[in-house]
Amino acid sequence: MGHHELRVLFVCLGNICRSPMAEGAFRAAAIRAGLECDMDSAGTASYHIGQPPDPRAIATARANGVEIGNLIARQITREDFYRFTHIIAMDEANLAGIRAQSPRDATACVALLMDALEDSRGKPVIDPYYGDEALFARVWSEIAAATEALAKRFALEGVGLRL
Repeated sequence: MGHHELRVLFVCLGNICRSPMAEGAFRAAAIRAGLECDMDSAGTASYHIGQPPDPRAIATARANGVEIGNLIARQITREDFYRFTHIIAMDEANLAGIRAQSPRDATACVALLMDALEDSRGKPVIDPYYGDEALFARVWSEIAAATEALAKRFALEGVGLRL
């Protein structure tokens, strides 16, 4: 597979908890899988544009050897539907939000993150924003397992992967 043909965007509501953790976890998983890939994250809502991830998300990722403190929240744009090969949503509400914003001729494949794991298909990654550190840790482990599976599948199947 050519350099940077694969471009993956992870999307949650505000782009400060789940999607930056998914971007970071996927970056680490892609390196382990020997996968060449561009990645980013965005939110469907505009609440946190320009902000770094939630301090608890940064701390949780860091405890797992992944640095996400440099990421900056942004909202999904029309261009994302053409620039990325895959747009991965954290839950059904975000999936619906992404589909609602999707232009008719969008080229990105839109899917749910947990569909990467056979035994978790259709499951949401719950929003830990109003939870405690333990919830952030649980959400990280779910995201890490799904992004690991995703990276391995991309390494095998390439850009054509459909979840």
